[in-house]
Amino acid sequence: MNWPTVVYSEEIMREGFGIADPGIALADRVRLLEALSDTGLQRITVGAFVSPKFVPQMACFEELLRSFTPRPGVQYLTFMHNHKARLKAQQFSPPLAVEEEVVTLFQDICDVHQRRNINRSIEESMQTWPELIAQAQSRGVRRARAGIASAWGSNFLGKFSADYRLWSLQQQMDILGHAGLEVFEIGLHDSQSWCLPHEIEADLREIKRRWPQVQHFHLHMHDARGMALPCIYAALRTLEASDTVLIDGTLGGIGGGQFCGNGIASGMVPTEDLLHMLEGMGVDTGIDLDKIIDCVWMLEKMVGHAAFGHVSKAGPRPTKAAHFYDPNLPAIESLQAARHFKLGSAAYAGQTYSPWKQAITGPWFQGPNELKTNP
Repeated sequence: MNWPTVVYSEEIMREGFGIADPGIALADRVRLLEALSDTGLQRITVGAFVSPKFVPQMACFEELLRSFTPRPGVQYLTFMHNHKARLKAQQFSPPLAVEEEVVTLFQDICDVHQRRNINRSIEESMQTWPELIAQAQSRGVRRARAGIASAWGSNFLGKFSADYRLWSLQQQMDILGHAGLEVFEIGLHDSQSWCLPHEIEADLREIKRRWPQVQHFHLHMHDARGMALPCIYAALRTLEASDTVLIDGTLGGIGGGQFCGNGIASGMVPTEDLLHMLEGMGVDTGIDLDKIIDCVWMLEKMVGHAAFGHVSKAGPRPTKAAHFYDPNLPAIESLQAARHFKLGSAAYAGQTYSPWKQAITGPWFQGPNELKTNP
């Protein structure tokens, strides 16, 4: 199958640490960021210029930017929610990569979540659009993004219809089009974990029908109900080879929204699980999954609890003979013992229970890593 071009953005340093313990040491953050930079990731969002009064987890953000050693070929990005944040980012470039400025209209279509998150109603937010567009045009900006959050539903208001989603996007597309701006990207954010695979398929088909000129999409999928990965897969099946999709995710799936009612349980699509799926589908990511798993384990020590992903616990599918499990492993019952896929016998040291009386052998294989095709 001809998959769309996938651009992956690692968001743990902002999305994950943005809801984690503010006391995580700067030195630990630097260590994790530099380890991530050595995995083959090409795009890492490292934080945000926000008030520590409201987001104390970002209080050391500027010091982080001064402390780590950037790696060639890695884009280090920040969340630029307004022009003021953009100007601040330019002061730290490098190491920050400041991308082309575009007009970004972004609307949380759940009025409750919108008010809880930014103290502004949907109507109040929409009223700012003309001035935002005019200011950007005065700086020579000619391209734009449209996007909606809480796209499929709300923990406070229930399920949203496709008509409402498309109407909300249409408001943005109309005002941007009337201003003569080229809308090159549409973003769909599942802020409150309501998306289901068949819905994103239908939505993307309709979006591509209505606005065929848009070939760049942005998916930011929270995972409180375990649907982030299947929804992303559905999107990849629906988009075309000529499309590009930017996918946000976090190491270990750690992240979440303080104002959606689920907190850290919201999670996000886990980096390691998504990369494992993409590579299995034949999409070359250029990222070293083994090093990513090392980073997950490092992160777990920092936050003091297990991450939410799966591949860092059970390991990737052993597709090469050298990685097949030994048939005579003892019974594996704990998460620590399951790490034998990477740590070898040290992971299950002291665990010797097995129900079999002698070494498992037979006509189906010659040894633990050599299968016979004709027993």
